[in-house]
Amino acid sequence: MGMKRDTERAGAAVYRSVRWKAIRHAAKRRDGFACVACGARGARLDVDHIKPIRTHPELAFDLGNLQTLCISCHSAKTKREMDRRTENGPERLAWRVFTRELTRNHLKINDIEKEA
Repeated sequence: MGMKRDTERAGAAVYRSVRWKAIRHAAKRRDGFACVACGARGARLDVDHIKPIRTHPELAFDLGNLQTLCISCHSAKTKREMDRRTENGPERLAWRVFTRELTRNHLKINDIEKEA
């Protein structure tokens, strides 16, 4: 239970903490219990990290790095962030080539082992 799994999202320990529950409520109260993007009230609201925990863990509990968003606005923001992370720049292309070659080599080794 206390071990971190590789599949766990970056802020999992933050979101389970008592401190997070308090700061989350403070952010919603500061934002008037409304989505700061569209103004929705009464809907389920998420507290979003403006700068993600995976890149800015030191801001995990910083009220200035939090905003209240409705589910729709939070999903749209997350999608935009994910799209940016998967852009096709030279570094991303080099990574794709590397992983493709790694997979091919792994498959070749498995085929050789099966034949033996």
